[in-house]
Amino acid sequence: MRDVELPAGVIEYDVAGSGPPVVLLHGLLMDHTVWDRVLPLLPPGFTYLRPVLPLGSHRRPMRPGADLTLRGQVHLVADFLDALDLEDVTLVHSDWGGALFLTAHGRDQRVTRQVILPCEAFDNFPPGLPGKLATLAARIPGGLAFAARQLRIGPLRRLPMLFGQMARRPVPDELVRGWTEPLLRDPGVRRDLRAYCTGPLDKQELVRNTEALRGFTGRALVLWSPSNRVMPPEHGRRLAQLLPAGRYAEVPDAYVLSMLDEPEVVAREIGEFLTSSR
Repeated sequence: MRDVELPAGVIEYDVAGSGPPVVLLHGLLMDHTVWDRVLPLLPPGFTYLRPVLPLGSHRRPMRPGADLTLRGQVHLVADFLDALDLEDVTLVHSDWGGALFLTAHGRDQRVTRQVILPCEAFDNFPPGLPGKLATLAARIPGGLAFAARQLRIGPLRRLPMLFGQMARRPVPDELVRGWTEPLLRDPGVRRDLRAYCTGPLDKQELVRNTEALRGFTGRALVLWSPSNRVMPPEHGRRLAQLLPAGRYAEVPDAYVLSMLDEPEVVAREIGEFLTSSR
């Protein structure tokens, strides 16, 4: 893993390949390893970067007082692109939808293409039962650590309010252990996640910020999984219609974490998108 210093703190990231940059993002209580099954299947000729965002599975806490609200996290993604001086970026969204707002905040200049897997959008923040449980846990003393321990128990992990609606197939124990270990070990990581989960959300502003994607003129692929119950199926089509150069495709046998449920399909769709846009 490499690291880069941003105004909010140090961000770790993984790099593979060489060529135009493709930045693969992840969701709450996950890290870069959510892409492990897809990465070897993606086409050569690109640099694949996987940052570990401060969303609860990061190993290095951010600076005390850093803005880790939704707005702050959006700027953190932009700061990451700036710090590495990345150009002609393909930004890949999954689960966490904050980086969709780079356009609304005027910080998408380095992004020329986007791939949008099922993620938060419009007023769906926090999303579904899992998102609401995370928000509740963050407001209860000891709640985040308790939730992390439940995630480590296979049968409990399959409950709808945990990962049961996130992945159609069981999420492997080794992945979840890695995702939950920083939160259980480090109070600074818990502080960071709590700051995000308890930050203010204005539903009307969220919708406006999503609809600002009308101003993104680069190519985009919306790769949705319509059978998931956390990110509404209609949101995928709405996003594709918003984007001036958007295309819609589906991964039918997957939930939110389609890269875990159907890695070959996800890799094929992303690969075709990347190579056709050269």
